[in-house]
Amino acid sequence: MRTIARAVPPRPVLITAVALTTAAGSLLLQPRPADATPRPVPRRGSAPDPVTREGSDPVGGEGSGTVVRGDSGPVVREGSGPDRHAGLAPAAVAQRALTATVPRTDPRLGYPRRHLLSADPANPADASRKLGLTPYDALAPRLNSLQRLGDRVSAEVAGVSAGGHRLYLVTVTAPETADQATAQERMRDLIENAPVTAAKSAEIRTSYKTPVLVDDNIHGDEREGTDASLDLIQQLATANDARTKDLLAHSRLYFDITANPDGRIANTRANANGFDLNRDLITASQPETRTIRRLTIDRQPAVLLDLHGYVNGTLIEPTTPPHGENYEYDLFLKNTYANALGMESAVNGLGYTPAKDGVSPAQIPFRDQTEGWDDWPPVFTPQYAAFQGAVAAHTVEIPLQVNNEAYDTLPTAELRRRAAINVAVAGAALRATLDFARSHRSSLIADQIELFRRGAAGAEQVPVSARTVPEVPDIGPEDVYTTEFPRAYTIAADTAGARLVAHLLANDVRVLRAATGAYLVDMHQPKRGLANALLADGRDISGKVSAMYDISAWSLGRLWGATVEPVTALPGTPLTAVSAPSPVAYVAPHGDLRLRLTDPAEFAALNSLLRQGIPVRRAADGSAIVPEPKTAPEAKASRAKVTEAAKAHDVAFEATSLTGTTPLRATRVAAAITPGELFALREMGFDVTPVTTDILNAGFDWSKADVLFVSTELAYDDLTPATRTALGAFLSAGHGLVGRGVTGAAFASATGLLTATPVEGTEEANGVVRVADSGPLTNGAPRYGFVYAPVWFTGLGAGVRVEQSYATGNPLLAGHWRTRADGSGGPADAAGRPSVVSGRHAVLFGTEPLFRDHPKGELPQVGRALFTMAQTSDGTRATAHASSGSVEESG
Repeated sequence: MRTIARAVPPRPVLITAVALTTAAGSLLLQPRPADATPRPVPRRGSAPDPVTREGSDPVGGEGSGTVVRGDSGPVVREGSGPDRHAGLAPAAVAQRALTATVPRTDPRLGYPRRHLLSADPANPADASRKLGLTPYDALAPRLNSLQRLGDRVSAEVAGVSAGGHRLYLVTVTAPETADQATAQERMRDLIENAPVTAAKSAEIRTSYKTPVLVDDNIHGDEREGTDASLDLIQQLATANDARTKDLLAHSRLYFDITANPDGRIANTRANANGFDLNRDLITASQPETRTIRRLTIDRQPAVLLDLHGYVNGTLIEPTTPPHGENYEYDLFLKNTYANALGMESAVNGLGYTPAKDGVSPAQIPFRDQTEGWDDWPPVFTPQYAAFQGAVAAHTVEIPLQVNNEAYDTLPTAELRRRAAINVAVAGAALRATLDFARSHRSSLIADQIELFRRGAAGAEQVPVSARTVPEVPDIGPEDVYTTEFPRAYTIAADTAGARLVAHLLANDVRVLRAATGAYLVDMHQPKRGLANALLADGRDISGKVSAMYDISAWSLGRLWGATVEPVTALPGTPLTAVSAPSPVAYVAPHGDLRLRLTDPAEFAALNSLLRQGIPVRRAADGSAIVPEPKTAPEAKASRAKVTEAAKAHDVAFEATSLTGTTPLRATRVAAAITPGELFALREMGFDVTPVTTDILNAGFDWSKADVLFVSTELAYDDLTPATRTALGAFLSAGHGLVGRGVTGAAFASATGLLTATPVEGTEEANGVVRVADSGPLTNGAPRYGFVYAPVWFTGLGAGVRVEQSYATGNPLLAGHWRTRADGSGGPADAAGRPSVVSGRHAVLFGTEPLFRDHPKGELPQVGRALFTMAQTSDGTRATAHASSGSVEESG
């Protein structure tokens, strides 16, 4: 059993830093001095090899450039440049995130691949400058200079951020001809797709270059990894010692130089959409995470390093239990622990001390802690990479805090001192990792091959123990997490199923289709661990550990609205591999049309029609009815618009005999909600204006809203008398409230819109729960929901309807939900209690139906609630009291 060196609080944001210690192992290159002085890159003449001139619109996708002649050979100019003001227009940013694509470079091209990157305008407001770190606008010039240092460095645009900033990928390796690059691609495919053959290949043993991926700055205000990587690349570009030459001859080193330029510039953890990108790898809602996903799949790294801050001393993965049950954890732990020891030695070897520098010795949580920083959910970059072939993958938290309050309060000189130490620490971790990749090349590739072999063969997992992983001390039963893989999963072929299939394919999970039309995921495939992590229910781990770092369940099989079931055998009918889901789009040729409104894509289609003025009515079952116009020209025009919406959103409009009653109108939402909720609403096509207490008090124009949605950042008691009066007038005119959690319930109570008492479950609880749907708002909804600090309702007033309840018994299907010390707040207290309630004036959610834009199958519940509350405008539902601003029924 391991000892506890330092306690880690449950679900911390790792910024409680002071310092970190480093230790020097066999360093590939000498560290740069730990000062804050920018290092200019020497300029040299350009070699006459092909150049791609990045012009710079990485949104355009592959094949969009035109080839012209340049002085140094072929030049490709791509596109017209990103929108520099995207970060100032939230709706445009959301649209970019929903639609952006990224360019693909032909993997058979040789190295170097010289791209001349266009410069960005100088930005004095870039928050990196205060720390003495590289501002975003300096990256393109520096990368251009690095490419000119020789024939080892290639820089390219790998994608675009939500805010319109280019994402740069730098590759460092010994030169390759096109034939050699093609051979590397062939061997990479062999490792994944024919692992038994790959294990016997002499060519792979002698010639395959170990892929190493470094992910920098995924949290925008944790910047130092970028600068450490730039310094290391500069050294690698020109170093002529035998170890460097050997490394580059047998490795490809990939650097995602800044995974979050939006946050780097703005001094925020999140991107321009407000998303923590290191929680988005499974959902992949943001263009930055989709870029990381593609790089991880295409480059297939055996080693991945994800540089973060700030924990003092430096925190180096592997982590505490619980460990992801779908991993080949014996392979992962062996390599990750070995590299962690090397990084620890390198970091401590820098010589920093608590007394002199404020830097504590490095720590490895697997060895030094018991729980609280786990690798259970695959939402983090290293945990996701482990499913894509990384057998050594690390989050590294560098030591000295320079963000948040420290950024605002510490003297600039102190911030720069800390940042320089952090760069040195990150550099030590980088050099140790490259040294590990060089010295363990053969075993790393062999273990990657074995990972894929087990998946393809359907082999049993190997539990970790002193016998199976003898290199790692103190393995105990608390470290053993395995699972039972089903033989396959079936997925129904509807709109939700098609979206899920597309998502699986984007994650490089193989999908088949049966003659019946249903999809099938055969679990005998190289990336079965990821397939199961995405589709399985998950596990209730409440009894395993007392503290979790982030979410504990995320099942796409239960939360994405698709019909997914595990099966014990493959069907006897033929199965065909698919590269894309078959279109679901359909419009009945005649008569009135019905859109079910049980999927977010259906809401997006509905909202597009409403914006175009197409008449739509709501049916009693909650679906939307598009009446067929009486005249032939009108019917033809209406059918054309419906057909366009069906194709754009891949939804079906069925013929119906239902006659809608309430007319639906384009709904404008004033919303005090989280970034994830805002993004989810915009994904469904709603027109959303974010509001806060301050925005309302400044004089909000309520004529621009039809309904109010409140889950955070809005306190009724903090509204001014004038604001309460304006709000009361808005509500008395027939506009309703949708609320989530305690904040939403408190707002409903303060305005007199709905009587219900919210009861909070354990704050740290989260997971997939069983629910029972009983009202029109949840008609057709999944039998499962997601909770994060769950809430249920008691003391329901007259006229309050229960739309959904937590299931009886133990409602927790998968996740972590314990009682408090006094025995309260657990799932037994929630069992059978209302989770969603509604009245004439308000709807309240105790679940998290829009959480991080993840539970796709739950989004429609909120869509229905918004339409319901926006459309009850009979003018008699409430009367405003100017004296207090509260509202009560008058009719």
